[in-house]
Amino acid sequence: MLSVLGLNRSSNRNLLMELRDKTAFITGGASGLGLATAQNFIAAGARVMLYDLNADLLEKAASAMGTNAHWYAGDVADEVGVQAAIKSAQDKFGSIHINVNCAGIGGAARTVGKNGPMPLAKFEHIVRVNLIGTFNVLRLCAEVMQTNTPQGVDAERGVIINVASIAAFDGQTGQAGYAASKGGIVAMTLPIARDLAPRGIRVVTIAPGVFETPLLAAAPEEVRAPLIAITQFPKRLGHPAEFAEQVAHIVHCAYLNGETIRLDAGIRMPAI
Repeated sequence: MLSVLGLNRSSNRNLLMELRDKTAFITGGASGLGLATAQNFIAAGARVMLYDLNADLLEKAASAMGTNAHWYAGDVADEVGVQAAIKSAQDKFGSIHINVNCAGIGGAARTVGKNGPMPLAKFEHIVRVNLIGTFNVLRLCAEVMQTNTPQGVDAERGVIINVASIAAFDGQTGQAGYAASKGGIVAMTLPIARDLAPRGIRVVTIAPGVFETPLLAAAPEEVRAPLIAITQFPKRLGHPAEFAEQVAHIVHCAYLNGETIRLDAGIRMPAI
């Protein structure tokens, strides 16, 4: 196909944003999907700023990755905290080229249950962390990205990758807050991509299925088995490394923009 388009390997490389020597700001970077993404980026020659709540886990993760990893502990929905972390990343590495927003929380509760309606504070907290936190981080990272030197033939300055969930489409019973927060991430992907297009910044969302995160790794077989049963192929939970590879592909492929990608082995969640 490249030969038909008149592109050789050398010119094709000019269409890529390389990971080497780029700096990524990764939320939820202390464990799970965020940590796997950071490890993959480091292996590709990138630098990473890990942002999460748990300082002990952050320090341990960054230490294992070496001098190209830095960390800052804080809340994604805290404007001042995120600004401080971004300033720390700039002081350490110069700029930010990639932002991956993996931080998020769950929290199941029926709209009306045995003890009455779902507490409004619970709904607000889930939306605050997952949706408002994601927007808070990406807008502040984009402010820095727009000042980067344009890269490649497309004059690209940055890439933002948000993490939604299949719950945005297949929300189960008791997932009103979680599905709303993740659905909001899906819904804002295109308008933010349109907002940032003149600045040379792409925005893509991944909606993961069920992955081997620390939470599910510790779950009993009676919890894991039904989830595996409703996947199509392959019949297993996703590996964090597969998520990390999808993130890297989005960074490399400049024509991916304004879209949400389901990464879920064809799973469709039942109502309960």
